[in-house]
Amino acid sequence: MRSKLLALLGSAALTVGIANAGGYQVNLQGQKQIGMGHVGTGLALDQSSIFFNPGALARLRQNGVQVGISALTSKIAYREPSPGISEARTDNPMGTPFQVYASYGAAESPWRFGIGVYTPYGSTVTWGNAWQGRFGLNELTLKTIFIQPTVSYQITDKIGIGAGLVISTGSVNLQRSIPLIDASGREGHIELDGKAKTALGFNVGILVQPIEKLSIGLTYRSEIDATVEGGDVTFITPGAAPVAAQFTANQFDATLPLPDNITLGIGIMPTDKLTIGIDVQRVGWGAYKSLRFDFNGRVGQAPPVETTVSDAPRNYKDAYIYRIGAQYKVSDMLTVRAGGYYDQTPVRTGYLTPETPDADSRSVSAGMTLALSEKIDLDLSFSYINKKERTDLADKSGGVPGTFKSVAYIPGVGVNYKF
Repeated sequence: MRSKLLALLGSAALTVGIANAGGYQVNLQGQKQIGMGHVGTGLALDQSSIFFNPGALARLRQNGVQVGISALTSKIAYREPSPGISEARTDNPMGTPFQVYASYGAAESPWRFGIGVYTPYGSTVTWGNAWQGRFGLNELTLKTIFIQPTVSYQITDKIGIGAGLVISTGSVNLQRSIPLIDASGREGHIELDGKAKTALGFNVGILVQPIEKLSIGLTYRSEIDATVEGGDVTFITPGAAPVAAQFTANQFDATLPLPDNITLGIGIMPTDKLTIGIDVQRVGWGAYKSLRFDFNGRVGQAPPVETTVSDAPRNYKDAYIYRIGAQYKVSDMLTVRAGGYYDQTPVRTGYLTPETPDADSRSVSAGMTLALSEKIDLDLSFSYINKKERTDLADKSGGVPGTFKSVAYIPGVGVNYKF
């Protein structure tokens, strides 16, 4: 029982199986960009360049503030390895990833200063207490917030550079059943709850416009380690006192890498009204080799064990996202958008878990901007993501063997104020 329990606890307590990005990354950082397949590295569309390419921010000659939010509805279905035996579906609450950006600079100055607040990782997965994989996961909630003060400089009328300091914070709550049953049939339960330490990273970029109808952008966002120290551990252990004595841990430490990203973007402007964006993004998932938990007490072990270490392999691989999108200015009041992307999964065969039942995914999206006045714009977006059905025995990670299928529906809205 000890080895089985440690394998279960070794599943990714800091990751979350959301259906809108490879691994556990959320790609919802700008409403205009969402409508165009989330392209934006080679373009200077609005203040969200703080995230997409700090080097593009200096090209914006107008100061502004923008606020956006998406309503993420995701569903994950599961089927046991033997067809027709049993199935399960998540009952996830709606997620609300958001973004806030503001920038300012003097009219004739080559400098622009900005700040962004956005949520690149976070959602909730709820499988419940009765599904077949409940010893792997009942419920998981991950929340992260990045704060990014940014500076951008227009070197010439064709070249802009920029950089931002990324300040990361967040929290996690994981609940799962324990394979212990009392006389009444009640199962054991564990809850892990912790707040990640504040961590630092950076975001740098350059935008070059060699000719009037072409722009090229390159950005790099650094890896950040999300570390929980002294997180709370709560056990419900049915049975007699000797059983409870095997579960004495009340705190845990763990670290999760939030991977680095490098993106090359191209903007093409065939006409004054039409803009096309193409991005290729490499996500450094190879940094996620394993997930280690250090507990300050026993987790299913009898004395003389006083502490427990659980180290579960993940062995993610670097993955690529290929994006394309376009916008067309119908009139001074209306701009319409459409796009899509293909996102490779970083999860190798044998390592699939119910927290991140990931697979290669395809997304299509659309959006529009309504100019309500000279100073106020309204952005609308909608994205649909469909992950390929994937069957995995999860024999290398202590996950839940079976077949998983994920989809997501994500409408969004944003307001831009220019001054």
